Amino acid sequence: VDRVRHRRYAKTVQRTKRLHVHDEDNQLSVGDRVRVQETRPLSKLKHWRLVEILERAK
Repeated sequence: VDRVRHRRYAKTVQRTKRLHVHDEDNQLSVGDRVRVQETRPLSKLKHWRLVEILERAK
């Protein structure tokens, strides 16, 4: 989640991105907050690798 200021309205907004991440051990679930690292292309859509899990989904 990035916090940025809106160009026109100068309001702080939160930006998120949905990435296709390679999870070797199949340990992630929907809603987990993670740290990822860019890597070589692993498939058509996967260009990111899991580094660590910051927070589990509730």
